[in-house]
Amino acid sequence: MPVLTARALLLDMDGTLVNSDAVVERIWRRWADVHGLDGDEVMKVVHGRQGYASMAVLLPSRPMHLNLADNARMLAEETADLEGVVPVPGAPEFLASLRGVPHALVTSADVPLSTARMAAAGLALPDVRVTAESVGASKPDPEGFLKGAAELGVAPADCVVFEDSGAGIAAGRSAGMRVVGVGPRAAVHGPDVVVRDLRQVRVEVVADGVRLSFSA
Repeated sequence: MPVLTARALLLDMDGTLVNSDAVVERIWRRWADVHGLDGDEVMKVVHGRQGYASMAVLLPSRPMHLNLADNARMLAEETADLEGVVPVPGAPEFLASLRGVPHALVTSADVPLSTARMAAAGLALPDVRVTAESVGASKPDPEGFLKGAAELGVAPADCVVFEDSGAGIAAGRSAGMRVVGVGPRAAVHGPDVVVRDLRQVRVEVVADGVRLSFSA
């Protein structure tokens, strides 16, 4: 696997640091049933995107105000449902290794949901966070990653993104960043590097940033 160097890291949450698949499945399969959609097909769309953006893909003729209302309700449901939320293997050690490294959380979750899920997984929140409230467009739009880089004061080309979803990997690429794909969803979307989980990532702090190496 290649070695990547960077001045900053931008980290997705769900599927990358936190395994919240059990909750996501429960919430979205209920939504699919209400709307007469195939749950398996819905699950192919929803990872990485904000809820309203997933609904716009799945029900393209539906008025956006209905999507936004559903999105708000479902965020509240997800925030209250933490059963099965666990850290991705290696996430605690990975985050601990980033002390002194510029990094940010860039997530499609809002502040309450991201705070609840990181706490449920026993993970510390990075000081810099870009959440749903911070952006006007959902992944795969690159806005969130570009904002994260700007808040860290680092050029996009000097950032490495950690992502699990097709929408997130596309957002990182559109932002002009290199992307490490984490987990089974990532490989088919063409990231620069793919790892099973964060136990395969080694972080070395160097003079001008960080050196990332990857074990088999």
